[in-house]
Amino acid sequence: MPDDHAERSVDLTNCDREPIHLLGRVQSFGCLLAVAPDWTVVQASANTEEVIGHAAEALLGQRLDTVVSASVRDDLRRRMHVLGSDGQAARIYAYDMFGDGRRFDLSIHITGDLCVIEMEPEIGAPNRDDLAMVQPLIARVRAQSTFEEAAQKAALGLKRLTGIDRVMVYRFGEDGAGTVVGEAMEPGMDPYLGLHYPASDIPKQARALYLRNLLRLIGDVDDPTHPILSVPEREDQPLDLSMAVTRAVSPIHIEYLRNMGVGASMSVSILRRGKLWGLFACHHSEAFHVDYQRRSAIELFAQLFSYELAQLETEAEMAEIERARQLHDRLMAQISSGDDIADGFETMAEEIGAVIPHDGIALYVKGRFHVRGSAVNEEEMLGLARFLNGAEPGTVYSTDRLAEVYPQAENFADRAAGILALPISRTPRDYIVLFRREQRQTVTWAGNPEKAVQQGPNGPRLHPRKSFEAWSEVVRGRSAPWRAAEQRAAEALRVTLLEVVLKLSDEAQDAARRAQEQQELLIAELNHRVRNILNLIRGLVSQGRGGATSIEAYHRVLDDRIHALALAHDQLTQTDYSWISIRELIANEIGAFLSQKGDRLKIEGDAVEVSPSAFTTLALVIHELVTNSAKYGALSDSSGWVAVTIAQQGDGAVMLRWVEHDGPPVRAPQRRGFGTTIIERSIPFELKGTAQVSYKVSGLEAEFRLPAQHVRLQEAPAEGAAAPAPAAGPQETRIDGQALVVDDNMIIAMDAGDMMSDLGASRVHTAASVPEALRILGTEAIAFALIDINLGSEISLPVALACREAGIPAILATGYGAREEVIGRYPVMPVVRKPYTLTHVRQAMAELAARSAAAG
Repeated sequence: MPDDHAERSVDLTNCDREPIHLLGRVQSFGCLLAVAPDWTVVQASANTEEVIGHAAEALLGQRLDTVVSASVRDDLRRRMHVLGSDGQAARIYAYDMFGDGRRFDLSIHITGDLCVIEMEPEIGAPNRDDLAMVQPLIARVRAQSTFEEAAQKAALGLKRLTGIDRVMVYRFGEDGAGTVVGEAMEPGMDPYLGLHYPASDIPKQARALYLRNLLRLIGDVDDPTHPILSVPEREDQPLDLSMAVTRAVSPIHIEYLRNMGVGASMSVSILRRGKLWGLFACHHSEAFHVDYQRRSAIELFAQLFSYELAQLETEAEMAEIERARQLHDRLMAQISSGDDIADGFETMAEEIGAVIPHDGIALYVKGRFHVRGSAVNEEEMLGLARFLNGAEPGTVYSTDRLAEVYPQAENFADRAAGILALPISRTPRDYIVLFRREQRQTVTWAGNPEKAVQQGPNGPRLHPRKSFEAWSEVVRGRSAPWRAAEQRAAEALRVTLLEVVLKLSDEAQDAARRAQEQQELLIAELNHRVRNILNLIRGLVSQGRGGATSIEAYHRVLDDRIHALALAHDQLTQTDYSWISIRELIANEIGAFLSQKGDRLKIEGDAVEVSPSAFTTLALVIHELVTNSAKYGALSDSSGWVAVTIAQQGDGAVMLRWVEHDGPPVRAPQRRGFGTTIIERSIPFELKGTAQVSYKVSGLEAEFRLPAQHVRLQEAPAEGAAAPAPAAGPQETRIDGQALVVDDNMIIAMDAGDMMSDLGASRVHTAASVPEALRILGTEAIAFALIDINLGSEISLPVALACREAGIPAILATGYGAREEVIGRYPVMPVVRKPYTLTHVRQAMAELAARSAAAG
């Protein structure tokens, strides 16, 4: 009995240590001679007398040409010379070796310094053409569209070619284990299709031999076989039988076949790109011999099947590449236009799943976590990301045994045993990780590869499986492996997503830069316009007094002009308007700044409207033209005038011409201020139009092209439409009692208080906050209230509601736009726009009185 240690250390990998190419025996269906370069027979199998009629002992030490004719000797020498040392074998069929009419099939190959000649009696039927059967059988394989169908047809075809009981197509996995993927067998036999075989079933040295010697025949598992005898000087040099077709079989493999009830077997290599892809594994229930000619036809069949296999796998690879390319295109279209890659996560997960099957997917980008399916949680992802940061940067990382390299994964092995991680940032930080669950699926094996050691006829080893009833192994701590094609698709996907992320990052940087530039532009424009407005107000104050005959008249003119300026500003900055007439835009600017010179601007041409998106830009340009003309150009004195021409072009664009006449001589500015920049660059930059400005002595000339998408012809009013009725003048209204002014600006509150006094208020109370206003309403008899909507940190809605509840007439004041949402929250009250005048307050009071009368 072997010791305990020997039993514990034995498994099927022991077969890897067996020198199966040096067994020193041959099978009975042929004999073997090894000939030195001088034609001396130095080794011979003990069965030469049974096969060729010459005893091995008599042949050893003799020259081969003593038993063959000179012509045969010369023919064999020529064939040996052609062989050289390329490791290939020469085949000769139906050869009259000894000149006596007996025919043999020969195989000749070189090993070391010896030429090995193997001979088998020819047993083929006359005029038999096995090769003719190969093409029709391969044609049936070629007609199949899937690998599974092709494998099944190949198994059936080889069975028909050989007549053997069972033919299996046996495919090796990446871990060396095999799976039966095609099978043809006699009725009543137990099927092996779908069974798995451990990698140890085929030892490493056997796999190496399958690459060199493509067909292996075991004609009879009960064959006693025959030793190879040697001349004395070579007895310590066992003959390498790697390329020998008659090589005997390992006793361990014979045990294996007997346990399966197999009497004879044959294995034919299936190669793919120079590697062992799989085997045709053939079993027969009793001794079965396949002669050399048919074996050659079988090898041809296997080679042609390899070509068809290559075609099918190439087509499958191309289909996978195409799916990956389509995934690239779809993801680029769906994600690249979004604000963030996470925006399309759900869609992206579905698209990836169609190409790379997975159980869960997680996105970890910029510290944010998104997950779908069976995967890790956010805390687990943080640890996993730190682990992935230590992997090789810029490449896809995959494993089907995560816990072996990252022990913390034991905590979530049931959810994620294998990962495929795609880094999607320039530095290790952001990832998309695909997860596969622990493979707790039943794998059907052809026997248990972990059976206990038993004492076999050939010593202590794992006795090849006594029972071949299917058993189940639950694979723990492992996921389904990530195939090479899936990893290639993942790498392509990584590049795609990296492109998207970098594109979005660049776009974000560009947007931030544009926002910064726009902010700087707006600040400069605000500063410029505030200064212009202050200068304009100063001009209005200083110039308006020239024609005034009294303080009251001067106040009235100045008040009206400031309000006109406010109206133009309101029109310029509002955001909820529709298309606006260019003529109206220009008229508002002229009316605001040059109310006495409006007749000195002549507008001709088409009635054109400008879109809301282009209005602000055009208004800025017109404002600068009007302002500059009023300061330095035709509108700065009493004689000049301006001609404005508006003309729509054939392509829908509009040409706007501004030409100044009869003004003072014009000189080009010495430096380009902000106003000049607005005139010359706003329309090209913002609207993609053109601008040409000429500073002629006779007057400034400017021509602007507004693209078609920003302008349209103005619709004519409907025929018979009534003209708007002239606005009625404000009725004489008075305040009978005390008034309340609510405003957080002291100067405005004081000005409004003066207005209330002018309207007859006996006393005016002012409040800067809601609590103060409510206190006054609760303690004083207020007859009228003027309430500013915005009080800085709060709005005055409670004050307005309190006035309504108490029946106190009130009007609202605001600097917001006419449709500002906040106004809609207030009770229905007249609204005056800042800056308002006494006239506007009177109009609002008249409106209030009219509503009260209508309601009464």
